[in-house]
Amino acid sequence: MKIPTVALVGRPNVGKSTLFNKLVGKRISIIDDEPGITRDRIYGTVDYNDIKFHLIDTGGIDVSPELFNKEILIQAMIAIEEADVIVFIVDGKEGLTANDYKVRDLLFKTSKKVVVAISKVDNKQARENIYDFYELGFDNYLPLSAEHNDGIADLLDAIVEKLPKRELVEEDENVIKFCVLGRPNVGKSSLVNALLNEERVIVSSVAGTTRDAVDTPFRYKDKDYVVIDTAGIRKRGKIFERIEKYSVLRAMKAIERSDVCLILIDAEEGIIAQDKHITDYIVEAGKAVIIVVNKWDTAADKDKDIKTFTKQIRDNFQFMPYAPVVFLSALTKKRLHTLLPQIDIAFENTNKRIQTSLINDIIVKAVNLNSPPAYKGKKLKIYYVNQIESKPPKFLFFVNDKKLIHFSYERYLENKIRESYDLVGTPIILQFKNRGENPKI
Repeated sequence: MKIPTVALVGRPNVGKSTLFNKLVGKRISIIDDEPGITRDRIYGTVDYNDIKFHLIDTGGIDVSPELFNKEILIQAMIAIEEADVIVFIVDGKEGLTANDYKVRDLLFKTSKKVVVAISKVDNKQARENIYDFYELGFDNYLPLSAEHNDGIADLLDAIVEKLPKRELVEEDENVIKFCVLGRPNVGKSSLVNALLNEERVIVSSVAGTTRDAVDTPFRYKDKDYVVIDTAGIRKRGKIFERIEKYSVLRAMKAIERSDVCLILIDAEEGIIAQDKHITDYIVEAGKAVIIVVNKWDTAADKDKDIKTFTKQIRDNFQFMPYAPVVFLSALTKKRLHTLLPQIDIAFENTNKRIQTSLINDIIVKAVNLNSPPAYKGKKLKIYYVNQIESKPPKFLFFVNDKKLIHFSYERYLENKIRESYDLVGTPIILQFKNRGENPKI
């Protein structure tokens, strides 16, 4: 099921980042009084009344001739093109400016649905001025104050009303869908091409099923796969392709549709910050993951370097210790045969279900071996555990007081589950609930 996209646009310093953080529920965007401080699009996911959508926070569109403003304008146009709904933010205190009309003119050239959010409306005078904004010529105007949480629900209702209807697509649960992610020039297309040209791979003639990436079904050793190649995206306008951050939104869309995500790392350049940023999206989505080190043919002492590089990966990706590491060369196809078996394992593990009696035996033994520490004279009691979901496996713990859960003990319980069951490649989620309460799970 495709998740729609909403973009926040407007001139600098009208409160886009504050609104973004309020909607996403995390402090992600950079907030500063300096106009234009949010120079790159920031991405998040909003879940409102069981409806999800991606949210993009764009940099402020400014008509001044500074270099970075031109770059921000290009990125904002990309966000506008990607979005299903635009939230056009204006400043309720300052009123309309030349930049607001500039943004209005850009939006008029699109066929996108627009909601005008009049921000910083937190006093009587600002509310009296909201009718001045009607001359922009749009249909929907909503006053709000993100800082004071006023009008947020009304805005979300207006956004959801304009979102395209969700399309339910029947998919074969036995087909393994995986995507190839990584920074530019790391070898994503080369790896996809190498896999599809491998012996015993039968590529389907079915055309790509989405405009967001190129889907290629293939069969290998009596198993069906779909590789989602984000590097093969066809896009109007070469200027968009030159902006590396453009790939992030497409990567997010590929992640949500995949069972397993491959994060590609360049053996020559090593691990950089952007590699970790990409894995953040994978972890947040709860997807199975494999770290693939490409261009391994360039390593001098391959056996020794594998140990060294693996240690570097473990040090840099401590939040993802369950991710297996595969070393290969897409160019020479060396060690390529090791990749698909790892994808099979990760897929099997993220779909794994553990019997209730067995998971309870594991937890009882874990508690007997290392009981939870007491806090203010009160000790955690675990009454019962069962698995409530897969993809990834999620376990619900019924306890006396979930506030007594310390992150170190939660990690201990996760490790004990992993010691008993092969869950390589997949995250697992532990959720705690007080016995007797009935919150939404």
